[in-house]
Amino acid sequence: MHILPLPLLSLISAVLASPTGNGDGSHYSPVQVRDILIGRAAPDNPSGSYAPAIVDCPRDRPTIRGAGTLSQSERDWLQNRRKKTIDPMLKFLKLANLTDFDAVNYVSSNSKNFSVVPNIGIAVSGGGYRALMNGAGFLAAADSRTPGSTDAGGIGGLLQSTTYLAGLSGGGWLVGSIFANNFSSVVQLRDGYEGSNLWQFSNNIFTGPKGKGISVFNTIGYWDDVKDQVDDKRDAGYDASITDYWGRALSYQLINAPDGGPAYTFSSIADAPNFSSADTPMPILVGDERRPDSKVISLNSTVIEFNPWEIGSHDPTIFGFAPTRYVGSNFSGGIVPNNGRCVRGFDAYSFIMGTSSSLFNGFLLNNITSSDVPSIITDALTAIATSIGDDNNDIAAWTPNPFYGYNNATNANADDEQLTLVDGGMDLQNIPLHPLIQPVRNVDVIFAVDSSADTETSFPNGTALRATYERSLTKIANGTVFPRVPDAETFINLGLNQKPTFFGCNTTEFAGADQIPPLIVYVPNAPYTAHSNVSTYDPEYSDEERNSIIKNGYNVATMGNGTLDSEWPACVACAVLRRSLERTHTEISATCQSCFSRYCWNGTTDSRPVPNYEPEPILALDQSNAAVSPKGLAATGLAYGVFGLMAVVLAL
Repeated sequence: MHILPLPLLSLISAVLASPTGNGDGSHYSPVQVRDILIGRAAPDNPSGSYAPAIVDCPRDRPTIRGAGTLSQSERDWLQNRRKKTIDPMLKFLKLANLTDFDAVNYVSSNSKNFSVVPNIGIAVSGGGYRALMNGAGFLAAADSRTPGSTDAGGIGGLLQSTTYLAGLSGGGWLVGSIFANNFSSVVQLRDGYEGSNLWQFSNNIFTGPKGKGISVFNTIGYWDDVKDQVDDKRDAGYDASITDYWGRALSYQLINAPDGGPAYTFSSIADAPNFSSADTPMPILVGDERRPDSKVISLNSTVIEFNPWEIGSHDPTIFGFAPTRYVGSNFSGGIVPNNGRCVRGFDAYSFIMGTSSSLFNGFLLNNITSSDVPSIITDALTAIATSIGDDNNDIAAWTPNPFYGYNNATNANADDEQLTLVDGGMDLQNIPLHPLIQPVRNVDVIFAVDSSADTETSFPNGTALRATYERSLTKIANGTVFPRVPDAETFINLGLNQKPTFFGCNTTEFAGADQIPPLIVYVPNAPYTAHSNVSTYDPEYSDEERNSIIKNGYNVATMGNGTLDSEWPACVACAVLRRSLERTHTEISATCQSCFSRYCWNGTTDSRPVPNYEPEPILALDQSNAAVSPKGLAATGLAYGVFGLMAVVLAL
């Protein structure tokens, strides 16, 4: 069963009213209806299963591309995407109501000049289900499809104006789930469908789905299926790590397809009609490379990005990208030689989401000892854990290594047949800023949604921002610049982690740098209407808890629908425009100056020790499903009455 994009709802309503009619006198066949509904990331693995498959190599054999520029695929896509951000950006700027500056005319009059039109990125941090739910609240607020998001106090349309959407670990589950389900809205994903396991977090991932529907409905059957899927990969001759089991289990909750879509591939996003036509942002997930004979992931570790076209790194270590679709092929020295095999399907959607969140491998091992889990599963995981040792439980084994023999002088893994990857937040860069601050992408502003558990009470204190800033001062940054950020104590003592804060406003700090980095709009998880500081390792949430945390994230993103600052939408618009106004030497309006004085960190520090950080709710705690929240985030039942039709489609 498949979640549907909103533009198809009118079509489906017509089909429901007249099962074969399309409203113009002609008729849709059942197969046509099926094909219309399945326009999304897809089961693109030629094997039809989780196992990679050997295929004929294309005429132009896959190669590793140097990272000095963007790929031709991304550049071609950007030509369309930047154009398609114009209309939603104009609507967003009109909603922002900048009374003393005609932002709509400024963008529309420069609509063909993309050195002027703002280029927007959103980065969603790691932090398990907390990060998924809090990040979902931000994206719901930024999404014009969310009912109420374009009312007064809202920031709806920001998502539609965005070029890049990056996620890491738990934030990667959010981004991955959105794109695996046809760029569904948060409301769609939250409400799901009858019988679906999508976002049913009350069903503990260790015991599996509980409801009858498109998947199994008991623990033994669930884990038997997971084991069979991973065995398919192993039987095809590929290494299997704990990440394979973890990723497959995750997918039952995140991908609305039978058995969590074992044949779904990340590269299939590139062929999804709404993405290939540039109607959505570009998704990017992030992982880290673990160097051979090293157990520590430090700031000089290579950062790996996964996008629909490529997997690789801008760092000077690897400084190259492999085609995502063929990443399991026998690369050597940057090419698949004539005697090498081409492979598709290694880029399993679940394996990439699992790689970005491999921190949870140990969590899986420690919690799967329930008597309800078949011994054959616990024995299989124990065998893997024993063979690799505790220090390697958190890895994802990418064998064969696509960068084998590539950039030998700088690539620490060039001599290893296995590329060892781990959770993207293990180098402390728990917000996936790295892909978005690369100069080749020319991003102007990044909305950095931070759900990190830096304090003992599981709230952020800017650690992720500091890690990226400190890394920018080292050789591995390769000249990439990042704004200065203060210490953890300053974040707490000055309340920088209780409301959005802008970093990089004063561009004089970048004097002498090769480029001006994006403005960072830091959006930290804070208790506005819910105690949203749940544990990173809590695997189970009732629908009420899930909805409350999502709404809290919405309230942080909108400052309580403008309750705390009625000018907040205007201030968001000012942040979006800031770098563009600087480039064109356009005078900053009084409203924007006021916004920057309130939200820009001005360099002040307060490093007094913080003995205990237990913030009070900033708005009234949500005692029900009403609270300070948009009407679109009030709890609802079945979102769309199409379940009967979907059952028919799945039977085709």
